[in-house]
Amino acid sequence: MSSAVEAVYIFNENKQGNHALHCDLIQNLALRDVEPLFILEFLHRIIDVFEEFIGGPLLASRIESSYDVVAQLLGEMCDAGCVCNTEPNALRDDVDIPGWMDKLLGGVGLPGNVPTTLPAGGLKHQLQLTPSATGPAIPWRRANVRHTSNELYVDILETLHVTIAPSGRPLAALAHGSIAFTSKISGVPDLLLTLSASGGKLGLEKAIELPVFHPCVRLARWRERPGELSFVPPDGKFMLAGYEVNLMPSIHDLKSWSDANLQLPVSIEISKSLGPSGTDFEVRLAILNTFPGAASVSLGTRPGLGSRSSGRSTPVFGVGTSTSPALQDLHVTIPIPDSVRSVIDLRASRGEAYFIASESVVEWRISAKAAASPGTATLRCTIVGPLSDGDNDDMMNGFHSNSLSGDYDEQQDAYQSSSKESAKASRIREQQESQDSMRVQQNAPLMPSSASVSFSVKGWLASGIKVEGLNIDTRRSRGLGEGVKPYKGVKYLTVSKKGIETRC
Repeated sequence: MSSAVEAVYIFNENKQGNHALHCDLIQNLALRDVEPLFILEFLHRIIDVFEEFIGGPLLASRIESSYDVVAQLLGEMCDAGCVCNTEPNALRDDVDIPGWMDKLLGGVGLPGNVPTTLPAGGLKHQLQLTPSATGPAIPWRRANVRHTSNELYVDILETLHVTIAPSGRPLAALAHGSIAFTSKISGVPDLLLTLSASGGKLGLEKAIELPVFHPCVRLARWRERPGELSFVPPDGKFMLAGYEVNLMPSIHDLKSWSDANLQLPVSIEISKSLGPSGTDFEVRLAILNTFPGAASVSLGTRPGLGSRSSGRSTPVFGVGTSTSPALQDLHVTIPIPDSVRSVIDLRASRGEAYFIASESVVEWRISAKAAASPGTATLRCTIVGPLSDGDNDDMMNGFHSNSLSGDYDEQQDAYQSSSKESAKASRIREQQESQDSMRVQQNAPLMPSSASVSFSVKGWLASGIKVEGLNIDTRRSRGLGEGVKPYKGVKYLTVSKKGIETRC
């Protein structure tokens, strides 16, 4: 595709010197109007290719030391303003990467291997020169790939983003999924990955929204048969597909909906303005060990998958497989208003909690062992408000002020009759209740307004998507060898990075 792109590359190191900011690393100027997403995608491809060839993070010193490789990559990826070759596997056949011997000879001042001149005609001409014996020319896969151990791995990761109202109803519930594929197989394999979800074909179409695919995926096959991914994979690890799942209920089920129907491993509730003066708040974390509607899936029902294959099942938190999902890295983050001086007397029934004054948050961490047993964990804290002129307590000096009028009662006598003492006690009790009510109202703005939960669950997906099979089409594959049966494995992982937020 010709886009008349003039690329200007600027490499800067950030102040800390630890890594380079990608937004300041590369800039791209177009000579005429082009699609903005085309430019952004090209910049992302440059970053990915640089990290693939010279390693990450991208530092200015690392780029300068690998200038010969960077120059070749830029020339191949954008030639005379035309973006042509951005696939790492195809670039490995065209870019000469110095080995350890070349670096050793260059360090002592001796010339290394002289890079060979690339044939004219660009990528299209090189693909035409590919011998027919090696199979079809595929830009994203290197030619003559050989592996001693043939392996295929599928890793599905879902990241949760859930917001729950104080009433318990979900305001938004999304799961962003990505399918990472690792191919270590010789020749040119043609693979078929089959996905499924509860509800069959219609359930899968409803579950997977806004899918995006690697260029190797045949879109016509997906349109005809949703759930089937037919592709010739690149060599190594790559991102096969991405999708979005809406976990929100339908309008008819919204009335009877709660956070438990979201099938989350944890749920959280917050009670604030507790205690006589309203300075306490309590967080209740419910840890579940079962999911409504989940069914146990045996490995024998998954054709073509090895012992790593897994599906959605009843979680028994342990080793982290489909038959026993493991809840790990569980911690709760509670933002505290900036006006709060400190949070004291943190009492957690499980795990440990501490207040980070620099970030104004309370962190509550529960170990995997403590989270293995289902039940409810509680955390109760006391806040310390800001200093003010009225913090001195006259009660310490033995004086009793009238909280309603603010005047000193000089008519009080230490020796009174029993009736007067009871009336006095009743009046003091009413004044104390009035003071406590005012303190609760004053401390209300100091209470937290939300709490977020972070965790990871191995062996379970919130969307219910699972891998039914991973097969090799031997008729369309080439160069596999006779009797080759690659090892196949599947892993599921659900992650919440402060993704479940409960408001109060």
